Amino acid sequence: MKLGIQIVLWIASIFFAYKIYDSINGPIKFNQVKNERYAKVIDRLKDIRKAQIAHKDVKGVFSNNFDSLVKFIDEGVFTLIEKRDSSYMEYDRTYRIDMLREVVVIDTLGTVAVKDSLFKNTTRYKNMAYIPIEGVQDSTFRIAAQVINKNGYKVPVFEVKVSKNIILFDQNKDMVKQENETVSVDGVNGSEIILGSLNNVSTNGNWPTIFDAN
Repeated sequence: MKLGIQIVLWIASIFFAYKIYDSINGPIKFNQVKNERYAKVIDRLKDIRKAQIAHKDVKGVFSNNFDSLVKFIDEGVFTLIEKRDSSYMEYDRTYRIDMLREVVVIDTLGTVAVKDSLFKNTTRYKNMAYIPIEGVQDSTFRIAAQVINKNGYKVPVFEVKVSKNIILFDQNKDMVKQENETVSVDGVNGSEIILGSLNNVSTNGNWPTIFDAN
């Protein structure tokens, strides 16, 4: 009887010791996994941002789907130009003084492939649409683009986002729920990682600067 009680007590001690360890180590491990995965996702979003800015520079608008964005990188070109100031002084008969006539001459120097300019010898842009997390690598970012009216001007905008639930699909559900409610200056606020905006003129993401340190 005494031996049986001792065994039960030892098992209970081990169980509660594990629970205490897990309660301390669990959040630490969760944050480590979270930050590693967020970094991978944000790096890919930065590639998307480069591609979208280039698309707007060449075509005047942002792309609203990844197929056309990848095709643009494959086939698009930047036109290289040089601006020269050729301003000169000229006598103005109205004011009867010499006045500066501003003239800017633009010379076309040639072209360079968008692919070579942005991604050099890599082809990682071909996978821009996909979430770079093992286990959900077939899932894609959601992308949208439109032209909005901002203070009387027509302005192109875009937005790319992914749910934290997808990125943290295999993590503790309670911790993921808590992460979705994050409101912090050093965290990714809300339930999604978002690049750009469909309501404001922005190409920024909703992540803190710590993810831009590298």
